[in-house]
This record gives sequence, C-alpha cells and structure tokens, in this order.
Amino acid sequence: MTPTTAVVTGAAGGLGRAVAAALHADGWTVLLTDLDPDAVALAAAPLGGWSRVLDVRDPAACAAVAAEAAGRGGLGLWVNNAGILVTGASWTQDPATRRQVVEVNALGAMTGTLAALDVMRAQRHGHVLNVVSLAGLVAAPGETVYAASKHALLAFSIGTLADLRTAGLRDVHVSCLCPDGIWTPMLHDRLDDDGAVASFTGTLLRPERVAARVVRLARRPRPVVSLPRWRGAQVRLLDAYPRLALALLPVIRAAGRAGQRRQRRRAGPNPS
Repeated sequence: MTPTTAVVTGAAGGLGRAVAAALHADGWTVLLTDLDPDAVALAAAPLGGWSRVLDVRDPAACAAVAAEAAGRGGLGLWVNNAGILVTGASWTQDPATRRQVVEVNALGAMTGTLAALDVMRAQRHGHVLNVVSLAGLVAAPGETVYAASKHALLAFSIGTLADLRTAGLRDVHVSCLCPDGIWTPMLHDRLDDDGAVASFTGTLLRPERVAARVVRLARRPRPVVSLPRWRGAQVRLLDAYPRLALALLPVIRAAGRAGQRRQRRRAGPNPS
C-alpha cells in the first residue's frame, strides 16, 4: 500500500501553508508543523485539523513527528520548507545569527530528512522534498550566509540520494526544489532592504505557483528542479563563471533595486 501522509515544516503561513493546502487538495493527509502552535493550528483547521509544534533543529521531535505520520497511513512525503532569511555582508552578522541560519536552513532540514528516511527506509518507499531556493545554486550577493546554508542543503540532498541508490533503495527519493523569490511575508519585509536585492532580480513567484510545482514533484521525483527553469539555467551559468558574476554585480544589483521599487508599487497588505 502506497503511503498517503505528508509532513510539511514551517507550515503556519507563507509558502508552507500554500504547500500544505495544495497537497491536501491533491489527496494527501497532511500534518502541518511549525514553531507557532496557534498559527499552525489555524492553518491546519481547513485541511483536516492535524498540526504539531516542531522545532526542526530537534532530532527527537522530528523523529516523533515522523513516527506519528507513519502511524496514520504511512509516511509518503516529508517537505522541508522551514527556513529563515538573513541579509547583509557576512561580516556584519554576529555568530549567533550565523549559527541560527545554518541550524535552521541546513541542519534543521538535514534532521528532518534523516528522521523521515528512518521511516521510509523501513517502508522501502517515500519521498523527501527539500525547498532549497535559487540561492542554493549561486552565491547570491547580500545573502551570503543564507546562500551558504542552502548550498549545504543541496549538497546533502544529492549526496543522500546517491547513498540511497547505493543501498539499493530505488523507491525512496530526495528532491530539491529551487524557486526564485516568492512573494511571502519573508520578502514583504525586505522591500527596503538593500541586502535582499538578489531576491528581486526576477519576477516574484506566487506561493500557489510554487506549491503546485511541489505537488508535481511529489508525483514525479527529480533530484533538482528550478522554478522557473530558465532562471535556474541563468544562475548556474553565473555559478560556473564566478568572474563573470562579479563583473555583472552592478547590473544584478541595479536589476534587484528596480525589482524592489516595482514590487513596492504593487504591494498591498503583508501577504501573511
């Protein structure tokens, strides 16, 4: 019997909430998790009402959530969506801030992945889907520590997938989704932040569009998917030729500032 339960981290709002709703509409039984108990319960109410408080940095808590999900239809999908964005030059951030970004974005997603895989390896079936970001494909100016945490998650995900195949587990998957900037409260709060210009160089995605791509990826796992695809190709080119990327930095920053101005004109209330 194919497992039918999905876990989504960071699901109280923004992209996580949209992903949970899209999966629910696609027939999954969804367990929404977040640090905020009231907000995640509110988000879960129209989706079956199943929610739990979860600090993704806590291995025991992640293991408990994975076991609970496995006991209700089998754990078929674990979406590591929880993350935080900190901007500015790397030397402007104190050690506690750098540690928090890495612990949540990289180590937290690793912890969730491994908790899910403990169940999925026993089932010999399942899928971990990590929401990475285009910043996992290129060193985004102004988002250095954030990008480093996402690079780490991308490498961990691809390496873990290779380990699964080496172990003969053909039906246990790990996928990475690398979307461009998404119009959520995370970026709404960065409209005047010069350190966040890299996130505004493209057209911001709606959470629902990214969530729909999550559903498609859940149906058909792939190691790495960028959204939109052409942006993934663009940033990979810059990553392959760092001297070119550095030479184009003034152009990139100008495009990002123009994107921020454009988005400020369009912005309404905080999209929470």
